[in-house]
Amino acid sequence: MNFLKNKGFFYGMFSGFTWALDTVLIGFVLSQTLFLSTAEIIFLAPLISTFLHDALSSVWMMLFLGFRGELKTALSKVTTRSGRFVLLGAFLGGPIGMTFYVLAVKYLGAGMAASISAVYPAVGALFAFLLIKDRLSFKNWVGLFISILFIFLMGYSGGAFDSPNIVLGFIFILICVFGWGMECVILAYGMKDDEISPEHALQLRQLLSAVTYAIVILPVFGGYKFLGTVVMSPEMLWIALIALFGTLSYVYYYKAIYTLGPTRAMALNITYASWSIILGFLIFGSPITAKIMFFSLMIIIGSVITVAKPEELSIKRWIGKGAA
Repeated sequence: MNFLKNKGFFYGMFSGFTWALDTVLIGFVLSQTLFLSTAEIIFLAPLISTFLHDALSSVWMMLFLGFRGELKTALSKVTTRSGRFVLLGAFLGGPIGMTFYVLAVKYLGAGMAASISAVYPAVGALFAFLLIKDRLSFKNWVGLFISILFIFLMGYSGGAFDSPNIVLGFIFILICVFGWGMECVILAYGMKDDEISPEHALQLRQLLSAVTYAIVILPVFGGYKFLGTVVMSPEMLWIALIALFGTLSYVYYYKAIYTLGPTRAMALNITYASWSIILGFLIFGSPITAKIMFFSLMIIIGSVITVAKPEELSIKRWIGKGAA
């Protein structure tokens, strides 16, 4: 298939793979005793880890861009039209999306929140079509639906409907879905005129996220009283390493958005749901079943269908090749 020769396809797949590695390792870190000692710390842990993750990711990007002599250029983009759109997208996807996701986990449970949040590519695809005319064929839409459906099935768990705060939880997760879906669309719009590169956009994104967490989110939720303990702990070295993988994921995700457009980039990025299952099994020996493997395979297949051009999905074409 021709799309396999497209660098954007590999950018998107690699972004999903490295985000899965980020996810598996941050899950390991958050399972340590340090983050499980009290109910308050269990709630604060994702917010604190996200702040440290994005702050350290910003530092990694500064080192990278500084080595290339582009750091000053990247920071100067904040005053440009494209830079302002990047900051808006970053604010919606980072501080807004992630904070409301954590709040949704608190009120809905992790399984239900993760399952519902899986529809964010569909929301992003809708706004991409309405705002920047990023069109998909019917078969591409089918592929996106397949991926989202099997992510939902993989993450679904019951019990959330017993929560007395279910309405509040659903409001939070809907805000999260909107933020994550719009982030990709706005970033694509901001980068469309080549005024800002994916690497420069990521520097602004991570810096804005870290600053917003530092001056707004952590003070509001009382996170600073636990932050020092985390920074001085051995887990901090793990978080720094994880932030490096997260930075790689974001760089290639942004490259995929720039190359393929927001909808196809999201479809490839969400393969992290499959990669995380495989990596969890390979690294930590996490249990894996035939059903989960099937779900993982279907997520990847759906993502590939979303990216492929209509003529590359023609059954007649492949029958003709077989006959030849």
